[in-house]
Amino acid sequence: MSHFDCDLFVIGAGSGGVRASRMAAQRGARVVVAEGGALGGTCVNVGCIPKKLYSYAAHFGELAEQSHGFGWVGEAPRFDWGVLKQRRAAEIKRLNGVYEGLLKGAGVQLLRGWARLADEHTVVVDCAGGEQRLRARHILLATGGAPVKSGLPGDAWAKSSDDMFDLDPFPKRLVVVGGGYIACEFASIFRGLGAEVALVHRGTHLLRGFDQEMAVFLTGEMRKKGVKVCLQTTVLEAEQRGTVQRLRLSDGQVLEADTVLHATGRRARTEGLGLEALGITVNKDGSVPVDDRLQTNVPSVHALGDLVGRKALTPVALAEAMYLVDRLFGPSSGKLVRQPIDYDLVPTAVFTHPNVGTVGLSEEAARKTYPRLRVYRAEFKALQHTLSDSTERTLMKLLVDDASDKVVGLHMVGHDAGEVVQGFAVALQGGLTKAVFDRTLGIHPTGAEEFVTMREALRVVEGTAAESATT
Repeated sequence: MSHFDCDLFVIGAGSGGVRASRMAAQRGARVVVAEGGALGGTCVNVGCIPKKLYSYAAHFGELAEQSHGFGWVGEAPRFDWGVLKQRRAAEIKRLNGVYEGLLKGAGVQLLRGWARLADEHTVVVDCAGGEQRLRARHILLATGGAPVKSGLPGDAWAKSSDDMFDLDPFPKRLVVVGGGYIACEFASIFRGLGAEVALVHRGTHLLRGFDQEMAVFLTGEMRKKGVKVCLQTTVLEAEQRGTVQRLRLSDGQVLEADTVLHATGRRARTEGLGLEALGITVNKDGSVPVDDRLQTNVPSVHALGDLVGRKALTPVALAEAMYLVDRLFGPSSGKLVRQPIDYDLVPTAVFTHPNVGTVGLSEEAARKTYPRLRVYRAEFKALQHTLSDSTERTLMKLLVDDASDKVVGLHMVGHDAGEVVQGFAVALQGGLTKAVFDRTLGIHPTGAEEFVTMREALRVVEGTAAESATT
């Protein structure tokens, strides 16, 4: 039998890699993890955590203004970009230490360096003290993703989403190119912090893949808050004039900006991993192909998270890590082996202003799946805005399969949409019907109660599934 230095070697200490390492070690496995960058990966360092902190910061200016309608008088406090950056950096550093402590506490060996595959069981790590080679029974690739160069005019001067947290100075004028959740979030954040923001997107609507009605509604809300949204528009030319970038758009507009963000996509981090030598060929989108068990075509090599390109969300990477550890090393004491991930009911939020929360199918996808669909919709001004003079409105939507009465999609644009939808995601995971929603009492007065008080369907639509069933 071949000698192995460890049972599991994990390349990448982001959310998925750290979770897999810890859980495998708790099962008694010998685990080594290699990371050449900051612990915690994208989520902790340049993703979910700092982005949400900046979103909170952006809301405070708006809240200060809205408070006047509730009797608070006086000028709003002045925003200090330097203080926010400093406080965020300190918190991220603390979290980096927490991740290191979690690994050490679980008995995981941490190697600080970049790793690559030498063969199906051998990993080479370029550490500060020299090269290390270890043989592992199983290897897990968890290197995540990174922003890609857009190839658009002005690409050489444009920033990526990773750069936005430490800009110096604060941009008074920002142009965001892209229409996905990262583009929309940064547009909202920097507008809330006081920048003039224009968002340029080539598509007909924002947030491709999300429910289109919700995306259109969000666009209107963002525009009310001062974001200039330019749809079906591209950048034709870009030039740098000192510290100013000048963009000519396809609709004839000319925009000047202190900073331009290209938020046009992310790609799996596979460069330098040595996949080709093992016969692992990446997909067209750069992701690593795996089967339902998260195994590559090399039986000893596995991959998860953003690297495999299924759902680029931290909770998905965590769930995949738990499933993989159960499969490789068995479940924890007294627990059943986890089943493969159900990617159809993954809840998610977009931290725009206002937020978007969603779980289940969009109306467009539901029409392709179900022959007959009931659509419930509620739009209103939230109670908190009745005295604030804010024009912000909330939109909620339920999609119900008419044959089974099962709720198959739930969507919200409004304050704390992510917090609201998280609870309802449990209901959809349980397969609850609209009748169960109707029997549930609301908590009054809240916005969330609207989801259990929608009684009359706005419309009943025939899906394309009905057409295919009759042909």
